[in-house]
Amino acid sequence: MHQPPIPHVAGTDPEVAELIQAEARRQHDKARLIPSENYVSAAVLEATGSVLTNKYSEGYAGRRYYEGQQLIDPLERLTVQRAERLFGVDHANVQPYSGSPANLAVFLAFLQPGETVMGMALPMGGHLTHGWGVSITGKWFHSVQYGVRADTGTVDMDEVRDLALRERPKVIFCGGTAIPRTIDFPAFAEIARETGAVLVADIAHIAGLIAGGAHPSPVGFAEVITTTTHKTLRGPRGAMIMSTEERASAIDKAVFPGLQGGPHNHTTAGIAVALHEAAQPSFRTYARQIVANAKALAEALTARGYSLVSGGTDNHLILIDLTPQGIGGKPAARGLDRAGIETNYNTVPFDQRKPFDPSGLRIGTPAITTRGLTEEHMPQLASWMDEAIAAAAKEDEDVLDRIAGEVRDLMAGFPMPGWSQ
Repeated sequence: MHQPPIPHVAGTDPEVAELIQAEARRQHDKARLIPSENYVSAAVLEATGSVLTNKYSEGYAGRRYYEGQQLIDPLERLTVQRAERLFGVDHANVQPYSGSPANLAVFLAFLQPGETVMGMALPMGGHLTHGWGVSITGKWFHSVQYGVRADTGTVDMDEVRDLALRERPKVIFCGGTAIPRTIDFPAFAEIARETGAVLVADIAHIAGLIAGGAHPSPVGFAEVITTTTHKTLRGPRGAMIMSTEERASAIDKAVFPGLQGGPHNHTTAGIAVALHEAAQPSFRTYARQIVANAKALAEALTARGYSLVSGGTDNHLILIDLTPQGIGGKPAARGLDRAGIETNYNTVPFDQRKPFDPSGLRIGTPAITTRGLTEEHMPQLASWMDEAIAAAAKEDEDVLDRIAGEVRDLMAGFPMPGWSQ
């Protein structure tokens, strides 16, 4: 059952309680390979579900518009201090509701509508909120995008420099949502200096790897750093913006009163707990194991004939081009889910298929690493994936159901935070 127990939900609203319990079991039984998902600790769950959700706290610590902040102010200050210490930054704002508003705050802080922003194109691995056309960040601002090389699947920094010199953006984003390789923060910083742009590093996917020493940090290169607090960081669904002291005031004003009212204090508490956990020596072991698992899984998939964008991974994320398998990403993802392996379909660079029916799968290892899986389990996962994708192409539901049972048996041997038998 769900841990912590939810007897009050069950007594008040059995329908919702049943859905929560069923979701807890689903998360327990499946091999969850979506790279943006993870399991938070029971401590984070408890903090997020606390009475702190009852309190409204518009403003910042010591400068609120509501009374009764005697305990909220110390909580927010503690969370800020932990973020600044863990990432080694001058300033942290822990109030953004999620990653997209955090990135939008950057636009409000440093751009006027119509001014130029530069980011990685969404089909190449970037994020909607880095200026893609369907986002407000692409509709209200002049956006230019860089991509990756067709031969390597990696960013060509010479091309990025040429584009930046030609377009002169006021803000440059580096980072994204489907980047399997190490981000070259020093190279981006040099381009930003040369063009007079503010460099923003979106580390939402790799924040936990950075905190654990498994990926280089943008601190000292990017003036502004945005991140979600879940994914590899294993916190609640929230966000932070970190910056140099010079950029701190503009960021704070953009978050409040620019974009939002009172912060979600229960989420702030969950972030505080997650940052405390990430500061422990065991978290460094965890971060390195994420990368080791991803590399082992990438190697096992390559050995089975799968084409990986950029040829592999340096971090937690693998992007698979299923074109050689003759199946689209959507039917493959649905077949894998039936087989107990949770992934998401995703575009690949230069994809010839439509975004809602793309050629790729995006997978990652944060959640299965939290459960305790190691390199020795990756060949079996790759074998199940291969068999399930082939079965999905044939619509062989018996094979998919058999694999689901085998996956369930494996995962039963690895405890899940938030669930107990």
